[in-house]
Amino acid sequence: MKLSALEKNGVVVLEPKGKIMGGPDATILHDKLHEFIENGKKKVVIDMAKVEWMNSTGLGILISGLITLRNNRGELRLANVTGKIQSLLTITKLITAFEAFDSVEDAVKSFQD
Repeated sequence: MKLSALEKNGVVVLEPKGKIMGGPDATILHDKLHEFIENGKKKVVIDMAKVEWMNSTGLGILISGLITLRNNRGELRLANVTGKIQSLLTITKLITAFEAFDSVEDAVKSFQD
């Protein structure tokens, strides 16, 4: 997995690309989130558009990110969830744990509402 980040209207947008399968992926996302939290950035959107696949460990990484942000008075939203990932979230009943939006713009706007 490759991970890039940008900021839109005070919201951090993370753009993972490839497969989220655990191992080094977990450390990359975990470290990035802690870096943002330490810098006072607690509104995060993960753009799932370029995620090809995610296994159960990948789901654990997302849940860990959600909990980390919430424990630090922050929020995590998902955007552009693909059909494969949507199915995985639905089957595992984790779809209700995340706020998901059709676009990054909608997810970013949701923090202003």
